[in-house]
Amino acid sequence: MTDTQWIGRFLDDLMIENGLSNNTLAAYRTDLTMLSKFLDEKGRNLLDAGREQLQEFLVWMNEKKDLSASTVARRLSGIRRFYRYLMIQDVREDDPGARLSRPKMRRKLPSVLTEMDVDALLDAPDRTTDKGLRDAAMLELLYATGLRVTELVSLTTDGLDAEMGFVRVIGKGDKERMVPVGESALDLILKYRRNARGGLLHGRIATALFVSNRGKAMTRQNFWHIVKNYAGEADIKKKISPHVLRHAFASHLLNHGADLRAVQMMLGHADISTTEVYTHVANERIRRIHEQHHPRA
Repeated sequence: MTDTQWIGRFLDDLMIENGLSNNTLAAYRTDLTMLSKFLDEKGRNLLDAGREQLQEFLVWMNEKKDLSASTVARRLSGIRRFYRYLMIQDVREDDPGARLSRPKMRRKLPSVLTEMDVDALLDAPDRTTDKGLRDAAMLELLYATGLRVTELVSLTTDGLDAEMGFVRVIGKGDKERMVPVGESALDLILKYRRNARGGLLHGRIATALFVSNRGKAMTRQNFWHIVKNYAGEADIKKKISPHVLRHAFASHLLNHGADLRAVQMMLGHADISTTEVYTHVANERIRRIHEQHHPRA
């Protein structure tokens, strides 16, 4: 039997005995087909592959495809199941998948805008219109606070303490935190609330601080499109989303000497290790500056 036939037989038996979903079975088929092609290029096949070749495949896929941790785990699970199956079928006497280890995941650094990119983005809205003033206030607030987009659109009118210069945020796990706003963002929010919010409401009443053109609370999807549109107007070529502004907030603070623990508190991270990824971003930026400008770099 060929590799393809063995894969098909394995999946048929797996479906009957384990009742796995069609999506899982399809993913296993894709994974094992990729493995078969990888082995074929090395003059091997699924039936005679050793542990060393299987480990090489996992490392190769991780490096080439930039896989998520869940995808690597699924791929490893499928390979192990397949080779246990071959042993049960008396096709192989050994199990090369038994001692496979998950390859070390490369730490994926978040995409970060430069301060010049952020300036261009924040300057893009037309602040002479109600919509533009609202958009400018939302963008300024997002960059000033590093809020998650859900936290931003969930802000209520009483969530802003203008006198103290803080917003009260309900984050993940319903945990409340107070985040400083900054003068530029605060001035814009107050101007929006005073001059533009009423026009967008069209006589309606809403508790949401930021409302859509129809007088309803702004949604995550609407704001995502707003950010994308202004990024296009600002001629920003990088992939951008509201979350990228959260990354910029944290990275730029650290670039300017902010304390990591303070940044953690403002971001609402439960574990400081989640915040530490931004120190890698800052260090990478410093390294690039050194390479570009040091005469002997």
